[in-house]
Amino acid sequence: MSQAITIAIVGRPNVGKSTIFNRIVGDRISIVEDIPGVTRDRIYARGEWLGRTLNVIDTGGLEFNQADFMTQIHMQAEIAMDEADVIIMLTDVRDGITKTDEMIAKMLRKTKKPVILAVNKADNPEQRAEIYDFYRLGLGDPYPLSGAHGLGIGDVLEHVFQLVPREPDMADDDETITFSLIGRPNVGKSSLVNTILGEERVIVSQVAGTTRDAIDTEFVIDEQPFRIIDTAGIRKKGKVYEKTEKYAVMRAMRAIERSQVALIVINAEEGIQEQDKTIAGYAHEEGKAIIIVVNKWDALKKDNQTMKEFEKDIRYHFQFIDYAPIVFVSAKTKQRVHQLPDLIQRVSDNHKRRVQSSVLNEVLNQAVLINPAPSDKGRKLRVYYLTQVSTMPPTFVAFINDKELMHFSYERFLSNQIREAFDFVGTPIHMISRERK
Repeated sequence: MSQAITIAIVGRPNVGKSTIFNRIVGDRISIVEDIPGVTRDRIYARGEWLGRTLNVIDTGGLEFNQADFMTQIHMQAEIAMDEADVIIMLTDVRDGITKTDEMIAKMLRKTKKPVILAVNKADNPEQRAEIYDFYRLGLGDPYPLSGAHGLGIGDVLEHVFQLVPREPDMADDDETITFSLIGRPNVGKSSLVNTILGEERVIVSQVAGTTRDAIDTEFVIDEQPFRIIDTAGIRKKGKVYEKTEKYAVMRAMRAIERSQVALIVINAEEGIQEQDKTIAGYAHEEGKAIIIVVNKWDALKKDNQTMKEFEKDIRYHFQFIDYAPIVFVSAKTKQRVHQLPDLIQRVSDNHKRRVQSSVLNEVLNQAVLINPAPSDKGRKLRVYYLTQVSTMPPTFVAFINDKELMHFSYERFLSNQIREAFDFVGTPIHMISRERK
């Protein structure tokens, strides 16, 4: 699996950042109005260009005054720039270089990140000829753009990919299990990492991760190699970062992309929060193996029903990942932390599991006997056979006579029958219906 490239678009108000953002991701997600300061927060979205995935961050317009909300915009923009692989500074050819542009360029030169200078609203040849003055900003070649007409964006994205070369895909048969601990700030991710690595572990090496400042740790347990993905909790200690929820989500997204197994860490003291579900939903959509880890279990006053009630609450709020096992741990006391490596290996094996078609179709025949295929207006659904077409996550195709007759509830029934027949704990499974020609 190759990692998405993260781009942050920054600039002063009203230079067209949201328009360019929407052009790249192919949808009108950011608010587009000719009023300075409309986008006060960062907005994230995904785009794709020439088969490569982009995470694009739209930021609020940067100004240099003392307004309280401007302080917040600066904080958000700094976080976005820190998170980005490449920063696009957007300017406006009609306004020329302003004092604010000069201050933003000075700030960007200090980031030590690759910066592409883009000059927007260059809608005609005369305006494109005026971009050369922007060399004065000291950010290299300026790229003319027209957000209104969608011109020049491909040239900018091509330069982005030159700055961040494609990385090799993670092979399905790689023996190393790559996992990450993700979750909201202060759920105890760093402590859990330290506990996992500190208990009878042989640390093989620390290698540079695909995020520019990430260090991934490789270790071996009982001859099984593991790689733990570095996350925000390990790398960023500043209070600004810890308090910024969207930053934590973005870090989680990138860690999930690079992982085979995602451990969703929940703080037992605080209970389930909406952001926990957001992060878990992203891991589910990415098709990753998932384990729910309830940390700080030692801090709760418990009786013999506490764990049962907490698990019931998790199952209610996380119905979309009902396949994920739950572990109640304490990084502080090391309670049950020793169970995690074996469980990570189990769900990783399930994520890669491949089932022979002959065995699958025995399960199909039994399933149809238990619950015959439905009919509609005299027409009966026929499921001819099942086959597995891929792993990570396991994906199955049901060949049928008519897609209109295959209700999602029957697809789910077949998925559940497959789960009952084979060990797919911890992994989503995808079911695709296809009409037989």
